[in-house]
Amino acid sequence: MKKALIAMMVLLAIAVMPSFAQKVKIGVSIPTADHGWTGGINYYAQKAIKDWQAKDKNIEFYLVTADSPAKQVNDVEDLMVKGIDALVILAHDSAPLTPVVKKAYEKGIYVVSVDRGLTEEVQDVYIAGDNPGMGRVSAEWLGKALGGKGDIVVLEGIPCVINSERVDSFKDVMAKKYPGIHILDSQPAYWDTQKGLEIMTNYLQKYKKIDAVWAQDDDVLVGVLQAYKESGRKDVKIFLGGAGSKIMIKKVMDGDPLVQADVTYPPSMIGTGISLAVYGSRNQPLPGFYQQKIPSKIILAAELITKQNAKDYYQPDSIF
Repeated sequence: MKKALIAMMVLLAIAVMPSFAQKVKIGVSIPTADHGWTGGINYYAQKAIKDWQAKDKNIEFYLVTADSPAKQVNDVEDLMVKGIDALVILAHDSAPLTPVVKKAYEKGIYVVSVDRGLTEEVQDVYIAGDNPGMGRVSAEWLGKALGGKGDIVVLEGIPCVINSERVDSFKDVMAKKYPGIHILDSQPAYWDTQKGLEIMTNYLQKYKKIDAVWAQDDDVLVGVLQAYKESGRKDVKIFLGGAGSKIMIKKVMDGDPLVQADVTYPPSMIGTGISLAVYGSRNQPLPGFYQQKIPSKIILAAELITKQNAKDYYQPDSIF
């Protein structure tokens, strides 16, 4: 009787054990680190995998990087052959990646799409930064910092939906709340440091007075600041980038008079995406959520970084 009771207790314990014991395979497919922000994506993907492996031995991860859409399509095909239960993907380019991700989704693989999205709704969860919010927060801070008046120049990203959402929101705030601020010029810098240097050099030659620069991106801002330094000019009061790189956050922390703030578009979103894949592939709700399913869309807030809170965002070990 005693042995039977013990056996029943063991069976009951197994039945109520957390499903973290369930073994799962998770594939993570991301672009090669071709600029600072994707370097951050690579850093946080590795960090999240390391963190999960330290606390749960029943997860097998496959992390692959691709320098082209074609390579990424092949990577996803290979991951499916390995029998993954979940796929976390930041698409190199949305259109060519959608068919292969759709194939994974239709096979029952739990799909978390990060940042760039897909051309069809073939994912279980989409997680990204707040692109309109990034433009809005940037404009509101810059407008106040300039006292509602001045001449500014804008450096945009790659011409795409994400860029348009940021720029349109920025310009909308300026037009409605700060009519005394005039946008002299706005050109695409493709989120590239060298392009930032070239365009800012051109702006400095073209315009005799510039009060502030919205570069939208911290990689671009590196080039912008270099161009300004080489010009010998002293008229620009404020430079504002975006995404929260450790270089710019350190400037904010140190009280750099030219770089007084930044706005987040966190590459750590890939780490959150990996965690979502762990819970989703095991059919578990998020801790603290009363709903059984994970939200289908998660938009991370665009947060303003100033000297007062910069230390909370500074990650000295990050690539970005």
